[in-house]
Amino acid sequence: MKNIAALALISSIALVSCKKETAKITKVDPKTGKTVTVEVPADSVAKVAENPAIKDSAGIITQSFKLEKGKTYPLTTYQRDVKTMTDPQGKSITATTESTDEMNFTVNDIKGNVYEMTLNLVSKRSSQSAQGKTVVVDTKLPLPKEDDLKMIWNINKALTSNKLDMKMDTKGNVISITGFDAVYTKVTTALTPLIKEANERASVVASLKQSFNEKVLKDQFTKNLAVIPKKGVKIGEKWTTSENADPSGSIKVTSNYVLKSLGNGTAEITVSGGIPKKTEKKAQGPITHSLSSELVQNGTIKFDESTGWITNQNINVKTTQIESITDGKQSQSMTSVSNSSVMVNPSAK
Repeated sequence: MKNIAALALISSIALVSCKKETAKITKVDPKTGKTVTVEVPADSVAKVAENPAIKDSAGIITQSFKLEKGKTYPLTTYQRDVKTMTDPQGKSITATTESTDEMNFTVNDIKGNVYEMTLNLVSKRSSQSAQGKTVVVDTKLPLPKEDDLKMIWNINKALTSNKLDMKMDTKGNVISITGFDAVYTKVTTALTPLIKEANERASVVASLKQSFNEKVLKDQFTKNLAVIPKKGVKIGEKWTTSENADPSGSIKVTSNYVLKSLGNGTAEITVSGGIPKKTEKKAQGPITHSLSSELVQNGTIKFDESTGWITNQNINVKTTQIESITDGKQSQSMTSVSNSSVMVNPSAK
């Protein structure tokens, strides 16, 4: 799922103990689904700024960002896909792919409610494992020896070690991202020794521009850095978003969010949803071809209460696809199951 599937929220914590030995935090009881207040050791509650980025006002939680000038905030994304395909004879093949994009944001200046930041593209890593063989392309490692991997490494290397200029307001709305032309030029230069034909190089760069441009990154960061609705939510409240899963827009991925708990300086949101099971059938004479697919996602996102910045995301996505053909007497089917882990700032993989 590309969806980095999403990000940000929480409220202030009231310390409530005359002896200062305990503190109260609010959370959702997983058994009853009701909002409850529980006491925890006071020394387990992180000190939260008097005016945190994610506030509780009359029970309504709203989000903003309170970043500091000169500080750098990480946003490393990691995805692992394990795909198993089973043929009509029952034979299975499993392949694993992994990808890591390391980036961070340095706050250079704060003007009014706008942060002027440098988006640092640090590194990219990808790997594929199947049938006992693993292939790795990592910009932190030397150029691979395999010819078919050299182009990927060169493009990724040209993409990283770059800086883009970004402006974002305190609500998480990305105003602008600039500096792409210098990156495109760098990629073109890196491709010159590998692709002699100028038109072919231009085609590769044009393809890159479709997925790496201001609009794509603005949409991604605006959506992922500010998950909580602008109107705010209550603890235990659910809200839902959807996005197109195909170019036609006929299939949509639904994401359900619930603010599960507040406390210890952290907000935790649960994520569920996906694409309901759908089956399509086409008949041609005595032959019927059917294709069923389903996507289920679940996981958590955690945010820092003081700054509003994402500290961790771990969402699991399972996609199941079954393709079958029958003539009314005999049938054959092929099954594909993909289990994905989509993480942000992973502490462990």
